[in-house]
Amino acid sequence: MTTRVAVFGTESTGKTTLARHLGALFAAPWAPEYVRDFWDACNGAIQASDLATIAIGQIDYEEQAAARAEELVVCDTELLTNTLWADLLFPGQCPAWVREAAERRSRRYALYLLCDTDIAFVDDSQRCFPGAEERENCRNLWREALSTRGLPFIEIRGSLETRIETAVRVIQRATGILPSRPPA
Repeated sequence: MTTRVAVFGTESTGKTTLARHLGALFAAPWAPEYVRDFWDACNGAIQASDLATIAIGQIDYEEQAAARAEELVVCDTELLTNTLWADLLFPGQCPAWVREAAERRSRRYALYLLCDTDIAFVDDSQRCFPGAEERENCRNLWREALSTRGLPFIEIRGSLETRIETAVRVIQRATGILPSRPPA
């Protein structure tokens, strides 16, 4: 069975960069965040009616990566994040099946790496909450989502190098899986 690790957190916290590095270090496939591709394909015109399509795409990206994995798959976000964003951007519009799937699937992860907001905000057309207070509120919301569910997580903060070193160490400890090459 493939071990799943989710890189988790609000926007502009270095999730994609960390997921790519971890995939390379562990010689493991990583599942990108589907909504970024969907956003680009729709020129940013995402509606509440798209939430189910986005969830299906996220699940598909993850399952494709898991199918290629020998031991480990690193997921750049996951379905629980989709529900958090749905609640922030489209209150009351998240399909019930997406919530149910997010709850069920969240138990598949051996570890969540909760990325802190202690790095500079990088604005792009997909960002929503650039202010320090907004970022802190989102970070707390993401942390609470893990804590209230009793999901295994570690907070990742600091420079990219520190984040990578911490993540590698914690993944090794939590899963017993060793990186193919040491962090640079």
